[in-house]
Amino acid sequence: MADQTFIITNDSGLHARPATALVNTVNSFIAEVNLEANGRTVNLKSIMGVMSLGVSKGTTVKISAEGSDADEAIQAVERVMKTEGLAE
Repeated sequence: MADQTFIITNDSGLHARPATALVNTVNSFIAEVNLEANGRTVNLKSIMGVMSLGVSKGTTVKISAEGSDADEAIQAVERVMKTEGLAE
């Protein structure tokens, strides 16, 4: 299992476009990838789940992955977080 914590820095929070980029990225991995925020955990492969969290600027999110390619999935999520301007 691998995990990483991020603080959302985007003024709009985790809105539709970057959420879609995250979901599309993790869907290419076998690992089960979850997003935890505001005391709730959702499957990061589900756009509806991600959007249901309503993650705003300043929120701490934890991404966890379990499976044969968990480390690679976490690295890919980190890249998307940075390229989409969600976290530093």
